[in-house]
Amino acid sequence: MNYPVIAEHILTTVQGTWWSRRRRREDVPPLPPGAAYVFRVGGNYRTFPEGMVFDPSHPDVLDASSLSLVDTRARLVEVERTLPSMSEADNFTVRAAFTCQVTDPTVIARQGVIDVTVPLRAYLMGDADLPRASAGHRVEEINAVRIEVSHRLTAYSAIVPPRVAGMSVEFVSAEVHASDDLRDWEQKLRDERRAWELQRGQRDFETEDARRIAELLSQGSDHVDAFGIARQEIDVTQAAARIHRATDEDSARRHTAETSDRAHAQARETAEAQMRRDMLLTLLRQMGGSEYVDYHQVLDQVLRETGGQAVPAVGAAAESARMVEQGQARSGRAAAGRAGARDAQGGFVADEDDLVD
Repeated sequence: MNYPVIAEHILTTVQGTWWSRRRRREDVPPLPPGAAYVFRVGGNYRTFPEGMVFDPSHPDVLDASSLSLVDTRARLVEVERTLPSMSEADNFTVRAAFTCQVTDPTVIARQGVIDVTVPLRAYLMGDADLPRASAGHRVEEINAVRIEVSHRLTAYSAIVPPRVAGMSVEFVSAEVHASDDLRDWEQKLRDERRAWELQRGQRDFETEDARRIAELLSQGSDHVDAFGIARQEIDVTQAAARIHRATDEDSARRHTAETSDRAHAQARETAEAQMRRDMLLTLLRQMGGSEYVDYHQVLDQVLRETGGQAVPAVGAAAESARMVEQGQARSGRAAAGRAGARDAQGGFVADEDDLVD
């Protein structure tokens, strides 16, 4: 840092000429804004009068052996110092800021203060108790270290103010920074956290959109078409044609479903009726060999089960059963008659029907 002395130049001796006794120095560099010429004449340092137009034939200019350009404007200068932490692998960096302004350019040129950060850094290193403010803290506790370091440097600068000859120096503030590795790590964590929050926000938006679309679809295709028309994403004519086609398709599907349901119901009724008839026929066949069956009552029950319709198979089965019953009854009476005759011969009649026979 070239402050406060901007540049230094060695000047050659100016010799006179035979055609002119007036000498002029031609090797003086231009003066930057806010700077001053300081010439070394013999063993003395002399500042060229401020506000005076530069005269290359001025005696101090002609007799000078060197030249210094001194910046006289106020500047903010920052210096750094490393402070230890609780861990030997990590350090803190304190950056102290000072305001500086040249008050005597000749003193600055004589001392050759080319970089003012050198004496200010020495001043900052002179506080032997400053490392205690950070040595008991971890690098994660940087906020606490900042407070303690700021208080310490404020008190130190009040008791031992910074001094640089030919300049006014004042302590302004102090900042504490973590190591580059820790800063990079925190930045990486921050970026990852932001990326995760962004993804979570996108998923939330997608979920909300999906819910809204599901609600829209649940209200029917007409509502969806109306929403699309409102957003000018669907043409009204196309939507009407699609609704008409959908209505026709729904009507055809309903007609097909109704026809299928009727056919299925009819088939089920036919199957149930046939099953009932088969069960009754089976029952009649089983009762055909019994003597004590009232076939008229059975036929009435069959007619009730079949809805009053004549069933040929049932009638045939009943007729055959009745004939079997009559034959069995006649054979039974004949046998009884013969037995009665025998009994008559024996002196008595077992049954009065035998007398008719």
